[in-house]
Amino acid sequence: MERKQAIVLLSGGIDSATCAALALREGFAVTALTFAYGQRHAVEVGRAREIGRALGVAAHRVIAIDLASMGGSVLTGPGAVPRDRGDPAAGPVPPTYVPARNTVFLAYALAWAEAGGASDIFIGVNHVDWSGYPDCRPEFIESMQRVAETGTRAGAEGRAPAIRAPLLAMRKAEIIRLARSLGVDLGRTLSCYDADAEGRACGRCDSCVLRRRGFAEAGAEDPTPYRP
Repeated sequence: MERKQAIVLLSGGIDSATCAALALREGFAVTALTFAYGQRHAVEVGRAREIGRALGVAAHRVIAIDLASMGGSVLTGPGAVPRDRGDPAAGPVPPTYVPARNTVFLAYALAWAEAGGASDIFIGVNHVDWSGYPDCRPEFIESMQRVAETGTRAGAEGRAPAIRAPLLAMRKAEIIRLARSLGVDLGRTLSCYDADAEGRACGRCDSCVLRRRGFAEAGAEDPTPYRP
């Protein structure tokens, strides 16, 4: 029998790698989509390729889109990445928010799923992201599911792809434990918003702070190379 197909948004971080591993465990033939969108931490694209190969995805597409020209984020333009914030998970929306990024990514994923016959789309948004990023919240995922159902031929025919966020209610430590149980090589993942050309993390941006805290709470060794 032909394997069922899924699209996984794979950024190179812990969350998306865990989603890919979950999809594979469920028996999907996974097509990973990675976006080179003008992000300053573009080294993550290479990490995503490594993770895809290590996990054994069926196909991996790197899609170049220009979100940098729109501005509105320190991840795609000038400005300082916030460092040493006490609680990165607390609002308001930080300057690392990229305008409509997950909307754009899911639109691409939806097109790939519909064209290729994939029944499921996986995205790694989670509880830690809710307060800071509007496009990571449950109501956003629900809204995009309605888009899939009402704005596509597949939806009109009653077979809209399911947009799945299996980590949505999980905290970072829980995700790390799950990733380890699935055999994800977390040493390949990269979370830093301001990694250098060698892939060394800054250790102080919001994403690094949450990553370090997650490993500590999970009681696991953090394999991340940090800059001095």
